[in-house]
Amino acid sequence: IYLLYFLNRTEGFSLSCMPFMDTRQRGIFSTRAPRRPNPIGLSIVELRRIEGCVLSIGGHDILDGTPLLDIKPYVPEFDIKLRATSGWYADAGNRQQTFDDGRFTN
Repeated sequence: IYLLYFLNRTEGFSLSCMPFMDTRQRGIFSTRAPRRPNPIGLSIVELRRIEGCVLSIGGHDILDGTPLLDIKPYVPEFDIKLRATSGWYADAGNRQQTFDDGRFTN
């Protein structure tokens, strides 16, 4: 499923940042950094089970207590784009760690 949420722990915004998967400054809209002009986050997560109105998920990158705005279904027939490219990330993806290094939560 897709989760849309409000990045309520960010203050201000910047139009550029150094993403944790790179060592160069990048434009904010080419990254997933949280300090954005419109602080809305998007994550694709695994829906593990539903118990009443409680969803159990896995594979998320969201801080506890983050306000959820919406939930959308992930539909592979519509959402997988076979010819999509990933810009600068294609070269940066294998250079550094693949988990948060803390620079966006301080």
